Amino acid sequence: MPEGHSVHRLARQFGDVFAGQRLAVSSPQGRFADGAALLDARTLLSTVAHGKHMFLHFDNGLALHVHLGLYGAWDFGGDATFRGASSIGAPRKVGEREVFDDGATDPGAGGGPEYTGPPAPVGAVRVRLAGAHGWADLRGATTCHAITEAEADAVLARLGPDPLRNLPGDKEGFVSGVRARKTPLAALLMDQKVIAGVGNVYRAELLFRQGLDPWLPGRSLGADAAGGLWEDTVAMMSDGVRDGRIITTPPRYWTEPGAGLPAPGESHFVYRRHGLDCRICGSPVALTDLGARKLYWCPVCQQGS
Repeated sequence: MPEGHSVHRLARQFGDVFAGQRLAVSSPQGRFADGAALLDARTLLSTVAHGKHMFLHFDNGLALHVHLGLYGAWDFGGDATFRGASSIGAPRKVGEREVFDDGATDPGAGGGPEYTGPPAPVGAVRVRLAGAHGWADLRGATTCHAITEAEADAVLARLGPDPLRNLPGDKEGFVSGVRARKTPLAALLMDQKVIAGVGNVYRAELLFRQGLDPWLPGRSLGADAAGGLWEDTVAMMSDGVRDGRIITTPPRYWTEPGAGLPAPGESHFVYRRHGLDCRICGSPVALTDLGARKLYWCPVCQQGS
């Protein structure tokens, strides 16, 4: 499932390529036909991401609410001026990239015949948004609804603070929310009512970087440690928005630190490294299941509270 940084990248991209435009909204698959009719020919005013939820706000007081879930993905394409990533979401595609390279040819933009509009939809396209220079197709999302602003506010009210929004009071709300629970930290970080946008990769890497025992009850975590956990989450996820990837290791752990971003196998401390030596202490990285998700951690380095 795409984590919060990908959803924020999506919201930023929609704002960059479609904000202020009157969009053609359709549902080639047919499952979103009623919602598409409500949004068709309306102007996109703004885009908001909160955790793993995205809201596209239109000029008629309605919003397109999307949660990608495990299988949702947006595909983009357009003319030579369209600067949209080819695809963001899951399942991942061979050759997918979330950072546009001005020196490369984008699969959906430029280098071809004159742009005459979106191509015929391929597969089960739940919703298509089309503007003056490009389009975006949504497939496989868990949530895709046209809702009122009040309904959007109600969704936000059910979610915890988003580190990538980091609004006033969010840090304090996270600290108090964590310290009020006896649930293990590893479960709390995946609870979207406690903190919005953290997924399995960030969960494992945050706990490792903070040296925290995944099974430590939230109420046993000191206020300073909880505040430090929030601040590291803000920093790590902000890096993810910038890089288009989750990278949690510093350059000293990379084979070619001056070459840009690290190889995938050098990007993380513990995630998907079970059985391999911990990068810090050399002990084997452990793996277990917690809440039906895989948890990676170092039993030696992560004993702190």
